[in-house]
Amino acid sequence: LGRPLAAGNDTGMANFILMGLTDSPRAQLVLFVVFLSIYMISVVGNLGLILIIQKDTQLHSPMYFFLCGLSFVDLSYSTAITPKTLVNLVTSRKKISFIGCFAQMYFFISLAGTECFLLSAMAYDRYVAICNPLLYSSVMSSRLCMWLMVGSYGVAFTNSLISLLFIARLPFCNSNVIHHFFCDTSPILVLSCTDTHNTEIMIFILAGSTLAMSLITIAVSYMAIVSAVLKIDSTVGRKKAFSTCASHLTGVTIFYGTLIFTYLKPRKSYSLGKDQVASVFYTIVVPMLNPLIYSLRNKEVKNVLSNVLSAGVDTRLTGWMLSLFLVEFPLLFPILQMR
Repeated sequence: LGRPLAAGNDTGMANFILMGLTDSPRAQLVLFVVFLSIYMISVVGNLGLILIIQKDTQLHSPMYFFLCGLSFVDLSYSTAITPKTLVNLVTSRKKISFIGCFAQMYFFISLAGTECFLLSAMAYDRYVAICNPLLYSSVMSSRLCMWLMVGSYGVAFTNSLISLLFIARLPFCNSNVIHHFFCDTSPILVLSCTDTHNTEIMIFILAGSTLAMSLITIAVSYMAIVSAVLKIDSTVGRKKAFSTCASHLTGVTIFYGTLIFTYLKPRKSYSLGKDQVASVFYTIVVPMLNPLIYSLRNKEVKNVLSNVLSAGVDTRLTGWMLSLFLVEFPLLFPILQMR
């Protein structure tokens, strides 16, 4: 199935073969239906959350500004992976070009890193809201929120570019078969016929620094939050304060848990089966879960959604669903076109 790849500059013309998750036609059909359903829910959920936040002035606050950014990132990196995976599940052509493979890997790593920084920005926002409520408006200004958003993208995309340049310099002459369902760092490094130790160290440092900076920010923020909440005399007040953080903590636990399991370990510990399961979870499932977590556990979002549904089924809801369809269709259309 696979063939040796030429070393050096010739790899720029090579194709990779994505082996996917299974060789069983029946299992592939089941996975196609499941992944397509999850992806459509993810598209509708994340776009719906963005539209609700943009449409209702009650949600024009720093917390929902970052939540809107988080939904866009979830939708983007899911779209970078899932359509190609769906194509490979229903066709015999499982090839992806060298450039296409590295583009997929670049955008996925960049957007995943952006999500890490956005989650830490959301934790800082909750810290200011609970620990310094009187200064919240002045501290979490529109200027600071915009800089945090731009900084999240800038640092993540720069780190990803450095990692990609290190990987692209490697010669790939062992095989062109990627034992995974998308182009990721560990399966790609396995194909190199040279020592990848320095590249692995660089990737580990960049990924580790991203996770460390964001996790430290989240941990410190929540330590201060817990300390402040415990000083509240009212049980109702404590419950209300903790409830504002519950959705964020749930999302953080799910996202970081799978990322740490997959990436912060040496290549010799790479396990195809376990890593593929974890990868399915954070590339396909988590983007669907996040809008559910942040909407179903958020009273303000639920109230706004209830108002939208009850205010005008014939006008506002129809326009809302039409907008979702018009944006979703171009995202799903490449599934029919990709070869």
